[in-house]
Amino acid sequence: MTAATNKVESFNRFSHWIGFGNRGVIADNDPIEQEKAMKFNALLTNTVIFHNALDIAEIIRQLLEEGREIDPEDLAHISPYLTEHINRFGEYSTHELGIQPDAYDPKLDVDFTPLREQGPTAAGLGQAA
Repeated sequence: MTAATNKVESFNRFSHWIGFGNRGVIADNDPIEQEKAMKFNALLTNTVIFHNALDIAEIIRQLLEEGREIDPEDLAHISPYLTEHINRFGEYSTHELGIQPDAYDPKLDVDFTPLREQGPTAAGLGQAA
């Protein structure tokens, strides 16, 4: 229970950090506008989580290419709720708008079988994130 609560709290902190406008307060009384604000924040939160997961996977691929061994138990402790690299008020460049990204490769050569065999508590779920 504690592990699940910690993960939910981490997600909520991350989502609140993403929804920085008006300090997370939805000031509109219109339920449709409230729902739009909540859905936009959820979309933005999930987009940043996906971007972070792609970055983490790319770093793991680079480490594997360098010949480093990746312990799946170490990966179980990595969270996609990273914010340090994000400048929310940022620098915006338009010269890259026409550049097409490479196709995403979902394959990650890490054997997670030992974690599956040990169960959820062995994967660090009993520890705070």
